[in-house]
Amino acid sequence: MFEIPFFDFKPDFSYLSHLLFKNLKFHVKIWTYKGVGSMRKVLLGHCMELIKKEKPNLTEVELEQIEYGLTGIYLSVTKLIIISLLALWLGILKECLCFTLIFAIIRTNAFGMHLTKSWICLIASSIVFLGIPWLAMNITMPIWLKGILGILTILLIFKYSPADTHKRPIINPKKRLRHKILATITACIFTLISIFLKNQFLANCFLMSLCLMCFMIFPITYRIFHLPYNNYLRYVS
Repeated sequence: MFEIPFFDFKPDFSYLSHLLFKNLKFHVKIWTYKGVGSMRKVLLGHCMELIKKEKPNLTEVELEQIEYGLTGIYLSVTKLIIISLLALWLGILKECLCFTLIFAIIRTNAFGMHLTKSWICLIASSIVFLGIPWLAMNITMPIWLKGILGILTILLIFKYSPADTHKRPIINPKKRLRHKILATITACIFTLISIFLKNQFLANCFLMSLCLMCFMIFPITYRIFHLPYNNYLRYVS
């Protein structure tokens, strides 16, 4: 769920997803004749019109939250499709999906930065989710190196997670503590798996997902990309 400060409204993402893919043939025609950018604008606009008709009592703030959620779903799905097609072309689709799933588990509680422009995010995501699986397939790390990297990532995740964004600040102290504990426990489990798992590719994926996660929650990374850090502090009196 999206955490928006001062409001209790929680968008129903199953409902949002249903609206997003409603009348698929109509939207494919829009994509064909008007292009991807127009498709996104028309598709989201059409969904918002349906929402306003079906739920006329929603406030402007609630509608903005729903539109933000729909945009996130749209961008995530389109990026996944593009990256999956590239991975299929490169012959590493299975490995790419495997790493993506592993990384999604740790990011669920550690969170991390989001790039502000969708095209930059697409390029960065393509490099990461195609490059790291390829590395995981082709390198071998000794156990002592896995141990050092594992301990280092556990400490960094404990210190810096959860790392929020300005659009999704994690304000509730109890939620922040819960996410921190769960992220740290997950990091410990991933480290143990990477050390004892015999499958070298999967072992590397677990450890590399922790390294990527640390990069995405590190304060210096936020500064490099000119993103605000510790966004929840703006709402703490």
